[in-house]
Amino acid sequence: MANVVIAAGGTAGHVVPALAIADELRDKGVEVSFLGARGRLEAELVPKAGYEVDLLDLSGIDRKNPIKAARAAAQAAAAIPRARKLIQGRGADAVIGGGGFVAGPAGVAARRMKLPLVLTEADRHLGLANRLLAKRADRVCLAFEIEGMDGANVRITGRPVGRAVLNADRTRARARFGIDADDRCLLVMGGSQGARSINMAAVESLAERPGRDFDVIHVSGSRDYTAIRQRLDAAEHADGYTLLEYEPDMGDGIAASDLAFARSGASVFELAALGRAAVLVPYPYATADHQTANANWMAEAGAAVVVPDAELDADRLLSEAMAILGDPERLEAMSAASRSLARPNAAADVATEVLAGR
Repeated sequence: MANVVIAAGGTAGHVVPALAIADELRDKGVEVSFLGARGRLEAELVPKAGYEVDLLDLSGIDRKNPIKAARAAAQAAAAIPRARKLIQGRGADAVIGGGGFVAGPAGVAARRMKLPLVLTEADRHLGLANRLLAKRADRVCLAFEIEGMDGANVRITGRPVGRAVLNADRTRARARFGIDADDRCLLVMGGSQGARSINMAAVESLAERPGRDFDVIHVSGSRDYTAIRQRLDAAEHADGYTLLEYEPDMGDGIAASDLAFARSGASVFELAALGRAAVLVPYPYATADHQTANANWMAEAGAAVVVPDAELDADRLLSEAMAILGDPERLEAMSAASRSLARPNAAADVATEVLAGR
């Protein structure tokens, strides 16, 4: 039996697609384990998904603080021997670098051990670890075409999307949230940490709506959850408004909705997988402004409207949502455009590349 170690972590945008690849590999009889960073999201999500994870002591590189950046770089260098020992202990035949700062030490260790190395990139630019390792990897699997990345070891696979999203059932999801079959539904989400501007605009504009013109599913993230919960509990017209702190996958939320109001990280592929129209508010401080690039990718296809974060308030959120949900032809056209962008076989394609190189 083959053994593969997946090094990925830090955010759901790295961990969730890595788990989708893991599921495909496991179905092919591969023994899969993870390598992550202590205290990060992978330490929780990976065991919940049924995989073992080994943890390293690592920190993200703070580009605004040279002292902290130097400390993180030294920590990463010191983690390479430990990563090598853990990979060796797992009997790995190949290593996948799935993003996040753990992928750097793991990728270097894999190369020193002469193990096949496959990298995945979910954004429209290479993350730091992938930039350092791309030329040394056996294969680099990209979600998007990236300028300058056209070598023999590069393949455009799309971003892996988990089966919980791909197989989500609209009828079952709507039953979970108490939404009637013919009602419209808006999904509000801002990533695993939450998005303050989206969260506050949503609760201000939607918590006190007399008349139930559409339902709301709002995944707030942990930071703002308590404040939003208190606001909803005090509202007189909050029926049809479901607030969730966090969902490990967004399958039910996307399946139940007709329109998403969201950031534009790697979740744009999940929206496309189920053909959902979107209003996207890119996080303005994302590395290399990649969320704006992601949002424009959907907008150029006709699947999304882009609203700059600085222009978002309660009135703008409500007007954009009403304009799309109230226009069935426009909503259907945007949904069809979203479906056209989907790459449902991405996880299986990456798994194939891994097994081909071992």
